[in-house]
Amino acid sequence: MRTGRTERKTAETDILVEVNLDGSGKYDISTGIGFLDHMVEQFSRHSLIDVTLKVDGDLHVDQHHTTEDSAIALGQALADALGDKAGIGRYGEAHSPMDETLARVVLDISGRPYLVWKARFTQEKLGEWDTELIEHWFHSVAQAAGLTLHCQVLYGQNNHHICEALYKGFARAMRQAVELDPRKGGAVPSTKGQLGG
Repeated sequence: MRTGRTERKTAETDILVEVNLDGSGKYDISTGIGFLDHMVEQFSRHSLIDVTLKVDGDLHVDQHHTTEDSAIALGQALADALGDKAGIGRYGEAHSPMDETLARVVLDISGRPYLVWKARFTQEKLGEWDTELIEHWFHSVAQAAGLTLHCQVLYGQNNHHICEALYKGFARAMRQAVELDPRKGGAVPSTKGQLGG
């Protein structure tokens, strides 16, 4: 089993993350931000990556630290579980429809973090979560996990649908990218012999 664990404790947040890349999409999520919980649950369920995420954050200040630090910790746990990335598919892509919305997420577990973000929201909050933090969550997880990540909403109007389509697309692209390919014979999928660095 390819598993990863991160414990991150700062003056702003106290976080525990555990992931299992070879799971079944089981989750136990508690960030203190309801809509963020819902999105990470969607990520786990549709990627089939088991995720435990427990956060005690300074929500009395605002939601920024909890959002950012939970994404960093999740990315670190994913990177830990991936190890040297031997045998993985490496690339993933998904089109994710949700009613009137269609999102496209394409990624490379390259070890070279980069985010291209082509999405926007027309309201300030989803539930109690500030929508300006959604892009920042994806940026933080890409940085920590070493992902080249492209997120695009092709069209859509409902802000909930836009956000959920992005998370489900990310999940399905990650599922594809972390899968072990028996034809690779355990080789690292790069002519360099390593990914990143």
